[in-house]
Amino acid sequence: MKMIGAIALSVLLSSLPAQSLPYTTATTVYKTAEVEGVKLFYREAGPKDAPTIVLLHGYPSSSRMWESLIPLLADKYHLIAPDYPGFGQSEAPTPDRYRYTFEHLAETTAQLLNQLGLTRYTLFMQDYGGPIGFRMAMAAPEKVQAIIIQNANAYREGLGPKWSNIARFWEDPAAHPEQIDAFVGYQGTKQRHLGNSPNPERYNPDAWDDEFAWLSRPGQREIQAALLYDYRTNVASYPLWQAWLREHQPAMLVMWGRYDPSFIVPGAEGYKRDVPDTNVHILDAGHFALDEKTEDVAQLARTFMARLTQPGDDPKGVRGAR
Repeated sequence: MKMIGAIALSVLLSSLPAQSLPYTTATTVYKTAEVEGVKLFYREAGPKDAPTIVLLHGYPSSSRMWESLIPLLADKYHLIAPDYPGFGQSEAPTPDRYRYTFEHLAETTAQLLNQLGLTRYTLFMQDYGGPIGFRMAMAAPEKVQAIIIQNANAYREGLGPKWSNIARFWEDPAAHPEQIDAFVGYQGTKQRHLGNSPNPERYNPDAWDDEFAWLSRPGQREIQAALLYDYRTNVASYPLWQAWLREHQPAMLVMWGRYDPSFIVPGAEGYKRDVPDTNVHILDAGHFALDEKTEDVAQLARTFMARLTQPGDDPKGVRGAR
């Protein structure tokens, strides 16, 4: 499977003319909306009458992680990239004011999209974007045109070795404060970007420096501890998400950084079992593939989205679009 994905990606990219990707920042705007009394920040770009892609960010990032990708898609697609409550530029209410669970983050994000009048969209899910996006899809499958996955795990075999320690934290959080220390610490933040990549020189240290500065704000330890503890509900939900995929067979593109030690390659291959027409691409990148493979991710997404909107296609989208 790894070899097939690598070959498919190589063939696709080698067939593209040089400098084939457009780039525009002309339509990008930065907005806020109030949802459930919480101010949410979001980035918006592209023509509003174009197909919408909702960009769901991971941990410990924000909509800023999409900053390099948005201008490469905004000529043809309407893009919405929110910051969840407690993340980025959104308000971070204390846990006694806002319930920090993935279920609640999904509900809040879905409500934001409703307020924006969005009734049909593609979910582009990375890391935390996976458990948020799957909950949104299960709650309103009629709104989901397609799904794009980038190191957003839904399979036990995709969990790297560190998750055995986190499981001990789930069993007894008070006995394992070191897991929170590592989760919000500087080295852990840095390592999420570098992973096992043999090309560390391609990674901008500003990414983890900025994220660590944000994690060091007052109240962040409590917020992120609550979400890390609630992550156990995501693992428990994997069979439900897999059943949903088998039932709905959504048009789906999977891109996976092979150097991610947290969510490992078997997690990417799991999607192929449940949605056989899924095209899986294993990239020479880490957990945040955009750090190292921005243009590859953009081109794969553009090709996939273009196939979705071709005349005469299945109204649910082109399955296995390449």
